Amino acid sequence: MAVFPPPLPFHRPHIPRAPRPGTPRSRVLPRPRTVRRTATPGRTLARDLAVPLGAVAAALLATGLLLTGRTGHATHTAVTLAVALAGFALLTLLVSALARPLLMPAVALVSWMFYDGFVLHQRSDLAFQQPDRTGLLVLLLAGAAGAGCAAAVRSLRRRRTS
Repeated sequence: MAVFPPPLPFHRPHIPRAPRPGTPRSRVLPRPRTVRRTATPGRTLARDLAVPLGAVAAALLATGLLLTGRTGHATHTAVTLAVALAGFALLTLLVSALARPLLMPAVALVSWMFYDGFVLHQRSDLAFQQPDRTGLLVLLLAGAAGAGCAAAVRSLRRRRTS
């Protein structure tokens, strides 16, 4: 059987009262107003869940490319790899615009892992040859562009509210 401590008494706010007649008046200072804190516009659930949702979106994009037959060693053409890389770059740009700016390298790295492991090498092998380095560079630049655009939009919003 669990024993709980007795409940605490209800806290009543201090209400200053008028002094009694015949007593010297003491100056009663007004209580400072409390500021009601609301959710900060930059701190939303989307910013906290951007990296996991971006990883799920990258997995779905890689799966979609595998199902449509746009990947594989037999179909590796420059056009198909460019289209797949453009899709991953667009996904990285969108997710890094939603995520916190410090998480941009993680967003680009997760996107590159799905691109390199499932689009370029098909058996979830990660390599660091020339196409792999090019893909990583493109995805890092897309992530930096997304984070930079999001930072610019946030600074414009702060200037408007100030």
